[in-house]
Amino acid sequence: MKCLVTGGNVKVLGKAVHSLSRIGDELYLEPLEDGLSLRTVNSSRSAYACFLFAPLFFQQYQAATPGQDPLPCKILMKSFLSVFRSLAMLEKTVEKCCISLNGRSSRLVVQLHCKYGVRKTHNLSFQDCESLQAVFDPALCPHVLRAPARVLGEAVLPFPPALAEVTLGIGRGRRVILRSYQEEEADSTVKAMVTEMSIGEEDFQQLQAQEGVAITFCLKEFRGLLSFAESANLSLSIYFDAPGRPAIFAIEDSLLEGHFVLATLLEPDLHAQDLHSPQLQRPAPPLQAHSTPHLDDFAFDDIDSYMIAMETSVGSEGSRALPSISLSPGLQPHCSPGPCSEEEDDAEPSTVPGTPPPKKFRSLFFGSILAPAHSPQGPSPVLAEDSEGEG
Repeated sequence: MKCLVTGGNVKVLGKAVHSLSRIGDELYLEPLEDGLSLRTVNSSRSAYACFLFAPLFFQQYQAATPGQDPLPCKILMKSFLSVFRSLAMLEKTVEKCCISLNGRSSRLVVQLHCKYGVRKTHNLSFQDCESLQAVFDPALCPHVLRAPARVLGEAVLPFPPALAEVTLGIGRGRRVILRSYQEEEADSTVKAMVTEMSIGEEDFQQLQAQEGVAITFCLKEFRGLLSFAESANLSLSIYFDAPGRPAIFAIEDSLLEGHFVLATLLEPDLHAQDLHSPQLQRPAPPLQAHSTPHLDDFAFDDIDSYMIAMETSVGSEGSRALPSISLSPGLQPHCSPGPCSEEEDDAEPSTVPGTPPPKKFRSLFFGSILAPAHSPQGPSPVLAEDSEGEG
């Protein structure tokens, strides 16, 4: 694989890496026929992010040398982020960036061509891996919001940087409400203020949602995509369903596509009366962001209906396309009932390989699929157990 990025697109690439670094600690880089894919997932499997840069984004793009298949690889996010650490430096001094993948030496070479003939070369070690691909379909979500990223960026600006979660909903008069979320168990001295922002329907390019619907999700990852979309002057689309189902945040133009998929907070009726708002009619349940979840916290999870799968398709067209996430209410993995249900029972209490997910957040469970070259299209998802050593 070899690609050349020039001009202002170098900074765009750097901004994308900064956004992905808010999600996971490992970066999955995969050269495809339809562009270069950068993907990541967090340790608790509750957030997934992907950028796909079309061949036209690059001055020169070659997915693989003739006679060889594209090589997906996995590298440490910190290593790749260090190349694009200073966005100001990229804009002022870097004229072009050359990225090449050497499978024999297991090295990803990133070379920055700066002004006055200065060249900075970074040799990053990587690991061979399967293709990380989420299966989803935004068209299945009943609720859609679309607005310029600048509008949403200004709306979240008043929220403090330390705020972990935010509630997005439709209030009275079809006004979009963004409200800071506070856990019920929090100390009363800490829970001193609740911030709520209201945006009129006229500020949205599309608003397809009924009054009273609301979801709660992590603000940190949302801000990462907002920052990228604002810098690229793009519109942001939000696709969501009922609380507890994954929400999809998408940006798109002729040169790139970006998808962030975030878990949303479950909404037990037990806490509904505590957070009732005159504008945001559907309240959110409590969240304990930094505590180790107990088994009871996921007692309401229907894992079959909320699974994102890692797919590897050798020689098939499935691995050549941008991933799609299925959020259909009745969608279940295509596997036999016996083994699938048994593995779910075993995997549920051990699905937190690293940092535990926030309490009551639904984890997006990942599986691994390996399809032979002559296997039929559309491989069946298989739920795989997580381990401490996995990315």
